[in-house]
Amino acid sequence: MKRTASAVWTGGLKDGKGSLSTPSGALKNVPYGFSMRFEDAPGTNPEELIAAAHAGCFSMALSAQLGEAGMTAESINTTATVTLDKVEGGFAVTAVHLNLAAKIPQADQKAFEAAAERAKVGCPISKLLNAKITLDAKLQV
Repeated sequence: MKRTASAVWTGGLKDGKGSLSTPSGALKNVPYGFSMRFEDAPGTNPEELIAAAHAGCFSMALSAQLGEAGMTAESINTTATVTLDKVEGGFAVTAVHLNLAAKIPQADQKAFEAAAERAKVGCPISKLLNAKITLDAKLQV
């Protein structure tokens, strides 16, 4: 299975602008630029999209792990925070923190924690990233 996305960029780094699109139409000429990435201007940026992808991937992986452990979540709410740092040679994504709140009636805390850890390590986006990935997992029963 392959997925694609396209980026178009015109101009220099700081004065240029770009747009992102996906064949599915989920992203269609979504603008991005230097100020959106490094100066908190409104709009998206690659790191925000990685965070969204990681949160979604982890949530689905957790659902699968919970199912294998005989649990079904009423809700899984994951926020991924991607850290972009200046490093030798430029910038790098150095960390991702996953913040999870899951509602699983009658869940066992230890089984939940084990499923969350397996999902953190096993989700394809986690495997893609060469960054420290941490997790805070809260269970609501």
